[in-house]
Amino acid sequence: MAAKTVSGSPSKTLIIICLVLNICCSILIVLVNKWIYTHYGFPNITLTCIHFIVTTIGLLICYQMDLFQPKRLPVISMLPLALTFCGFVVFTNLSLETNTVGTYQLIKTMTTPCIMFIQTYFYRKSFTNKVKFTVVPIAVGVFLNSFYDVKFNLIGIMFATIGVIVTSLYQVWVGEKQSEFQVNSMQLLLYQAPLSACLLLFVIPVFERLPNPQTFLTAWPLEVILMVLFSGVVAFSVNLSIFWIIGNTSPVTYNMVGHLKFCLTLLGGYVLFHDSLQFLQVLGIFTTLAGIIAYTHLKMEESRKPMLPSAENGRAEKKNII
Repeated sequence: MAAKTVSGSPSKTLIIICLVLNICCSILIVLVNKWIYTHYGFPNITLTCIHFIVTTIGLLICYQMDLFQPKRLPVISMLPLALTFCGFVVFTNLSLETNTVGTYQLIKTMTTPCIMFIQTYFYRKSFTNKVKFTVVPIAVGVFLNSFYDVKFNLIGIMFATIGVIVTSLYQVWVGEKQSEFQVNSMQLLLYQAPLSACLLLFVIPVFERLPNPQTFLTAWPLEVILMVLFSGVVAFSVNLSIFWIIGNTSPVTYNMVGHLKFCLTLLGGYVLFHDSLQFLQVLGIFTTLAGIIAYTHLKMEESRKPMLPSAENGRAEKKNII
């Protein structure tokens, strides 16, 4: 189904296509969800649960179309992945609720160094100093963009910090589980999506049903239902591309794509909706882009290096490319 190189790894063209698809779908889902939240106040975690239900249905349709073959996996081993996803959703929402957007974005940039730390000390992955230093201009760029909106409070920092740790674990485990069980993105997501949806059903009453019981008694108009279903279809593309990108590149690369989406969203808001941009924000965007470009350049240089002679080292190099 996918273009491959001689060694069996995805071609660079396919990787670029999937990165572009992820960026486009991620920006689209932000716009769709913003419309749903702004105009109708649809509950956030409930929408995420629906996303995973639609993703599960989409994967079953793909199976019926012979696009992939399911592989039996131990459910107990998949629970940590599903739990960290739920934690990521909950603590991200709590961080947004208790912090300003600027503070939220600033602390969120710590996800990349946190992933590097986890992979280095728990999974024996290595990063060159040059790659590590690309995180600096990205963090500085986000800080410059958020300068006027950064305000700290103890509870907000606590939620944001837990969110960063849980998100980092989730993204690392997406890649590790694919490697551990020798499965592709569809095979892994077929287990994680329904598990996460079931776990979120226990979270929804606490975070959404109890605080706002009237929300669940609302008779939603047809246009909202259609937009929610459309959002679910886009979420299916986003979820699948996330798993594919992390499984075939790395969690750090996916995070770099996330920073790029952040910059493109700001620039798109300025171009399409005439949102105001201060000088520091523009400087921050270009500083962040400089870090992303530097990271991309370094990883492309690494990918040009000859493969190591031993099979074990060859596999290690292949796994760490991009």
